[in-house]
Amino acid sequence: MPGSKTYYIYILASRSRRLYLGVTNNIRRRVWEHKRGEIRGFAQRYHIDMLVYFEVFGDVRAAIAREKQIKAWRREKKVRLIVGENPEWHDLSDGWYG
Repeated sequence: MPGSKTYYIYILASRSRRLYLGVTNNIRRRVWEHKRGEIRGFAQRYHIDMLVYFEVFGDVRAAIAREKQIKAWRREKKVRLIVGENPEWHDLSDGWYG
């Protein structure tokens, strides 16, 4: 469909499994910014740069609503979501950047 966009909610983790959740329309760019420490604040402070989970949306409102839903969850539920798709907590962006 012309003019359609893709949006992502994503969860990043640090090596100690501290979590960060966000929304973007360019997941490769956003993860790269996190890996380079360009996203100031919490994620930068705790070296949160491993992509461990993401979902794809065609509507930005749906992506934002899902982000808010997951952010409201307790940590244990977020961990279950990640483990359900990525039990070993692999960095899903491995191999993206040559």
